[in-house]
Amino acid sequence: MNLSSLTAISPLDGRYAAKLSALRPIMSEYGYMHRRVQVEVTWFIALSDAGFAEFPALSAESRDYLHALVANFSEADADAIKAIEKTTNHDVKAVEYWIKSKFDGRVELQKAAEFVHFACTSEDINNTSHALQLRAGRDTVLLPAVQGIIAKLREMAHQYADVPMLSRTHGQTASPTTVGKEIANVVVRLQKAAANISGVKILGKMNGAVGNYNAHLSAWPGFDWEAFSQNVVESAEPKGLGITFQPYSIQIEPHDYMAELFDAIARANTILIDLSRDIWGYVSLGYFKQRLKAGEIGSSTMPHKVNPIDFENAEGNLGLANALLKHLAEKLPISRWQRDLTDSTVLRNIGVAMGYAVLAYSSLMTGLNKLELNEERLAEDLDNAWEVLAEPIQTVMRRYGVQGAYEKLKEVTRGKTVLAEDLHRLIDGLEIPQADKERLLAMTPASYIGKAAQLAKRV
Repeated sequence: MNLSSLTAISPLDGRYAAKLSALRPIMSEYGYMHRRVQVEVTWFIALSDAGFAEFPALSAESRDYLHALVANFSEADADAIKAIEKTTNHDVKAVEYWIKSKFDGRVELQKAAEFVHFACTSEDINNTSHALQLRAGRDTVLLPAVQGIIAKLREMAHQYADVPMLSRTHGQTASPTTVGKEIANVVVRLQKAAANISGVKILGKMNGAVGNYNAHLSAWPGFDWEAFSQNVVESAEPKGLGITFQPYSIQIEPHDYMAELFDAIARANTILIDLSRDIWGYVSLGYFKQRLKAGEIGSSTMPHKVNPIDFENAEGNLGLANALLKHLAEKLPISRWQRDLTDSTVLRNIGVAMGYAVLAYSSLMTGLNKLELNEERLAEDLDNAWEVLAEPIQTVMRRYGVQGAYEKLKEVTRGKTVLAEDLHRLIDGLEIPQADKERLLAMTPASYIGKAAQLAKRV
């Protein structure tokens, strides 16, 4: 059976493949190989500039050629590396051999070929390649998708800032708010979550087999290898890798920054699960309608239905993403002694975790763009909930020292259908200033929204 979108085991590479096209070149094995080549080339060129007599500075022609290997890396190149790996049974060594094979017919590079992967352990290449993948995946795909959701929600918060809505604390009628304010709450939470994701420093180490520059110093004992390594890791591309130097490690970079990043993404995802469930509920209440494209079917047997599938898909995929992200965050910082391979196999799934998150963001945006507010339904609910005005009435009563304010309102409202005239009769009998009495009499559930509109417009 041939591999296709129908035969793929993972829906990320099957049913949803088209939605993840931006992530695939970065987080796939092809993307991993591409960045391994980038790291090896960057290290190799940097060594030529270190001042070693045995490895003179490369010519501009050779540098351009090497940079082109990175810039023009193709699927055919990745296939060639996989073919070499069948013999070496070692994926990093296959990359090294492939780079050396590209030196054929180029005398300057052939003479310096043994400086490819010089003094490096495989993890010097792998950890920095993963770092480059994560930086690119985060900065070019994941974060823009989150920022897109924030922008859409901000637009909705402003659009619906003045539209009153009944709150439903504990699933019961509660003090009114506005649609925009409830959406603004999510905007503020997501902004903080996005800042946390963005703020995680992406780390890399290039310090040899157990983190002590053993091999490096055996070749050039007087050379400052730590400073050299830091320069390669932190210098901007293409001179360096443009990430943050990790000075202390065992054979592997400790992965604590990865745990921090995955926890930050999971936190944003949890906020979005909360949003997805709330909107699902508001659709159920009729507060929102959903637009359908021509030809779409809501239910296979019930023609009237328009199911909130985008929010359900988002919730499900956010849950899958978080299950993986949490495992990655818990497992990756743990390694037996100086090295075990459990991280290696787990790290091959970072793209899967990010893929489910990005897929969820896409579904959520699709759902948000389909929503239409049903203001009539919102107004109807508010007009059937006059009991919510018990709060302002008893609060004003307390202001003027009316004894038993809470208890009097409880007697009138709890467990009863409350009408406007019931509350007005109570207000008329209160011994409070006439101005406050008139203000309470003029109040409706729809007007009792506090600063909700102002808060919504402020985000």
